[in-house]
Amino acid sequence: MSTLSRSELVGELLAHDRRYLPDEHLHVADGEPFHGPVIAQQTLLDQKLSAARELILRDLQTRMRGAPVMNSPQTLREWLRLYCASLEHEVFLALYLDAHHALIGTEQLFRGTLTQTSVYPRELVKAALARNAAAVVVAHNHPSGNAEPSRADEFLTQTLKSALSLVDVRFLDHFVVAGDQVVSFAERGLV
Repeated sequence: MSTLSRSELVGELLAHDRRYLPDEHLHVADGEPFHGPVIAQQTLLDQKLSAARELILRDLQTRMRGAPVMNSPQTLREWLRLYCASLEHEVFLALYLDAHHALIGTEQLFRGTLTQTSVYPRELVKAALARNAAAVVVAHNHPSGNAEPSRADEFLTQTLKSALSLVDVRFLDHFVVAGDQVVSFAERGLV
């Protein structure tokens, strides 16, 4: 879905595909239940939800590009919740910001397992420099549903902040996302 244009996504969302409608003329031999239309309808629903999710993610990103990200933390929190909502594994995200703290771009830098992700400060520094970012916000998810940062998360935050400061890139915040909860390290005084 992420490769489709906005108009193609809207088309997917609004499409009424005859293939997915129940057919009253279907017959099943030997009294076996036929689940074809039900499965097909679920596939259509999943497709439409995926298109709607992608449209909302893009709209939220557009808002973050237009103004300083931290001026509208609710938009950032909504984007993070939606991005991480269906993930069953940990991911580590970086949001690269310009000198006015407007969004340059986002990137999923690392992907992990159910309970951990390996994060390499060197890779974050390289990516920030490649985008000429003046500041960075990072986030990762906890598929377990517990948004409380671990000691390892706190240590990683300080390590990333130190590494980025060496190349004059500000580290603004680290978010932990779990379900509909988003915890900000900056709000807790941990940055």
